[in-house]
Amino acid sequence: MKEGGLFNKITLVVVPRLISWLIRIWFLTCRIHEQGVDNRELCTEHDNPVIVTFWHYAILYLFYHLRRESAVVMVSASRDGEYIARLAARFGFGSVRGSQNRRGFQALKESMKHLDEGRHVAIVADGSQGPALKVQPGSIFLASKSRSPILPITWSASRYWTIRSWDRMVIPKPFSRIDFFYGKPVFVPANIKAEGIEEYRLQLETNLNDIYAKAWYAQRKQQH
Repeated sequence: MKEGGLFNKITLVVVPRLISWLIRIWFLTCRIHEQGVDNRELCTEHDNPVIVTFWHYAILYLFYHLRRESAVVMVSASRDGEYIARLAARFGFGSVRGSQNRRGFQALKESMKHLDEGRHVAIVADGSQGPALKVQPGSIFLASKSRSPILPITWSASRYWTIRSWDRMVIPKPFSRIDFFYGKPVFVPANIKAEGIEEYRLQLETNLNDIYAKAWYAQRKQQH
């Protein structure tokens, strides 16, 4: 048990460090094309903090693309989440720990505090366990309480590998083209009730799937 514990401690230090440097070198070779920047400007024109949401499949590249932002990422409270939290820290992101089943409400409270202090908050829209491409209500609840806009984002790659996981995580290949999309923001009224949360949850899901379709269509169009 002690050896296993020591091994876990070593990997928690070494693995995120190695992956972070590999990501920096790897994605530096890619050609990046941003679209929908006006949607981002619409959210940030008054210097308000923003709740950024994205599908789980996209998380790895997003650490690199958004590395210059002052943001906090909501990460699963699981053991695997500790690796993600430490990897996020290597790119300058803070983290709050929570999920649908563990510490979820506390994580939302901590996220609210960060928004009050002017930091952006990033939330995986379909959660840490899925189902994939289906928005969980946490970001809607947080937006209603904080009055912060929700900015959906996604990306696609011209060449990539797909991991056989529930989210079908995508890893761009070196020297590929990456199309990064900012979607239409969602502005949630203050203190909405349960039926309102569902209304805006569906709106966010539609906006995310809209840019998801546009992003991958853009790659197919480039290839023909």
